[in-house]
Amino acid sequence: MKKQSLLKLPSRILDPRIGLASLSNDSNTYKLSPFACKDIDAFRQYPDDPQQLRTAFAVDRDRILYSGAYRRYHGKTQVFSFSNLIDEEMTNRSLHTTYVSQIARTISKILGLNLELTEAIALGHDLGHTPFGHDGEKALSKLCIKHKIGYFHHNIESLHIVDFISRKGNGLNLTFQVRDGILSHDGEVHDSKLIPERKKTEDDLQEYIKSKKEGNEKQIMPSTLEGCVVRITDTIAYIGQDIEDAIRCGVLRRNDIPEDCKKYLGDKNSRIIDSLVRSVVLNSFEKDFISFDEETSYYLKKLKNFNYEKIYTDINIKKTNSKIEKCMEFLFEKYLNDIENKNIESNIFKQFLMNKTDKYLKSFTDAEKVRDFIATMTDRYFNEEVKEYLLPWK
Repeated sequence: MKKQSLLKLPSRILDPRIGLASLSNDSNTYKLSPFACKDIDAFRQYPDDPQQLRTAFAVDRDRILYSGAYRRYHGKTQVFSFSNLIDEEMTNRSLHTTYVSQIARTISKILGLNLELTEAIALGHDLGHTPFGHDGEKALSKLCIKHKIGYFHHNIESLHIVDFISRKGNGLNLTFQVRDGILSHDGEVHDSKLIPERKKTEDDLQEYIKSKKEGNEKQIMPSTLEGCVVRITDTIAYIGQDIEDAIRCGVLRRNDIPEDCKKYLGDKNSRIIDSLVRSVVLNSFEKDFISFDEETSYYLKKLKNFNYEKIYTDINIKKTNSKIEKCMEFLFEKYLNDIENKNIESNIFKQFLMNKTDKYLKSFTDAEKVRDFIATMTDRYFNEEVKEYLLPWK
C-alpha cells in the first residue's frame, strides 16, 4: 500500500494568516462547522439552574471535572495492573483521559466542532472503569452475571455514575449529548468511519443498555460528530502509549513493532498520534463523518492486533488475573452479606451507602449497590479492603 502524504495539510485546512480554518478569516473568533452540535441544541432530562457565564456543555464539563469519580481516575489501572504502585510514571486512567481530551480538542478545533461538548464527553468517558482496568471489568462482570444483574460494561457504568451515583445519588443531570457520547464510546471496536446517529433518543440509550446487559453484541454510534471524535480518539490515545508503557516495563522492545506499521505510522507514540490525527483531519474536514483513510485504518488495525497479542493478552502481563478475580469475588460476597445483615460497620455502609440519598437506596438491588461500590474503587482502595478483611493480624 502506498502511504498518503501527510507532511503538509492542504491550505483549505490551514490558513497561513491565522492558523486553523475553523477560525474566521476576519478575526480570531472561533467559527463552528455546520455539522457541529450547537449550544442551543443542548437539553437535559430534568430542569436545571439557568447559567449566564457558561454554556450547557461547559457546565457538564465542570460537573464531571469536579466529581468524586473524576478524582478517582488517578488511582485506576490503564493496562498494567499494580504497576502504578511501583512506577508512578506508568499511564493510569487519569493520564489516558487527559490524552483523549487534548487530542480530541485538537481534532475538533480544526474541524470546527463544539470544543466544550468534545471535552465534556472525553473527560467523562471512562468514569465507570473498575480497579485494574479491563481485567477488573471482566472479573466484576462474571459476578454480576452470577447475581443476575446483567453483564458489566464500563461505558454503561460511566453513564450510571453520572446519572445515579454522583452527588450522593442525585446524579449530575448532564445534557443528552454528553450522556450519549459517554455511553457510545468504544475504543475496543475498530472504526475506520463513524457516522453520527443524529435521531437518537433516550429510548435508544436505554434499549442499548438493556441489550448489552443481556449479553448481546449490540453496537451504538454517537449522536454527534463530537462524540464520534472522542470515540476515534480513544484509540489514538492508547494505541501508542500502551506500547511505550510495555517498553518501559521491559515486556516489549521497540524493534518488536511490525516494520510496516513503523514505516507507515511511526515507532514512537508522538509519531503514531501525529499520523493518526492527520489522517482523521484530512479525511473528515468539512464532512459529516469522522474517518481514517483506508491505508491508515489498515495499519492501525494491524497495530491493534499486535498490541492484543503482545500486551493485552500476554500471559506474563495477565498473570495477576486470577488474584484479581478471587479477591473481587471475596469482596463482592462479603459486601452483599454485610448489606443483608445490616452490618453498618462495613465500609460499604460507611464509605458508600450512608452517603447516598433514599432515591438511590430504593432504586437498586443489593447486588447492584455492591457492583457500584466496587466499580468506583481505585486500585489502592481495593487492595486495602482485601488486606483489611483477609490478613490474619488485622
